[in-house]
Amino acid sequence: MIRNVLSIAGSDPSGGAGIQADLKAFGARGVYGMAVLTALTAQNTQGVTGVHLVPPQFVADQIDAVFADVRVDAVKIGMIANAGIAEAVAAALADRRGIPIVLDPVMIAKGGAALLAPEAVDVLTRRLLPLATLLTPNLPEAAALLHQPVATNRDEMAAQAERLRALGPAAVLVKGGHLGSDESPDVLATADGLHWFEARRVPTKNTHGTGCTLSSALAAELAKGASAEQAVAIAKDYLADAVAAAGSLTVGSGHGPVQHFYALWKHGE
Repeated sequence: MIRNVLSIAGSDPSGGAGIQADLKAFGARGVYGMAVLTALTAQNTQGVTGVHLVPPQFVADQIDAVFADVRVDAVKIGMIANAGIAEAVAAALADRRGIPIVLDPVMIAKGGAALLAPEAVDVLTRRLLPLATLLTPNLPEAAALLHQPVATNRDEMAAQAERLRALGPAAVLVKGGHLGSDESPDVLATADGLHWFEARRVPTKNTHGTGCTLSSALAAELAKGASAEQAVAIAKDYLADAVAAAGSLTVGSGHGPVQHFYALWKHGE
């Protein structure tokens, strides 16, 4: 049975991040993708120049419409933008227990633009973190959620992962891509302890949408019945290959997108 996965996130008209990346990752990982929009952005590979928010009630209406008709096997939450939307999403999902939820706390775009209002951090922490099956912050996002300095080594990453899990998520994956070394380690904190996942850093500037892509791949694997550890291993390998193949695309002049369909497209055809 093909699984159905819902993304609740913002739109990227250049196609590299947000809902567009989520749907590509869902398709590449063999699940049927659905999308609830929280925001429209004006952005490209060089940065974000504008954001238009969807009213919170209409975000909730979209979620209700999907659940009223379609079996949802997993949910990925990306850009929330403000406190009102965070409250609406939390309320819409609160009674739908048993469905895996991957929460990617999108706070800052690749070019530096803020994508989450400061007052929304508290709502996200109180209302959405306890609903999450898997929380996937990068190092700056983990620090912002905890109101702590950004982790600079593995011990600090592990400590922050455990502190975040204490706030309610069943599991937390702290991504180490910002460490600045030749390695890109991630640490997963679960009820069973800490699990490290290693990868060599790919030398490329084409990393637009990597967080969206990873969290969507994770949601796809959880929908198929994988454990958190299994999902991370599969999704991390998928993302590494998608980043490694990003050079086959010619999209924009800034941080280009990853190649979600590296396993399906043949170069030159």
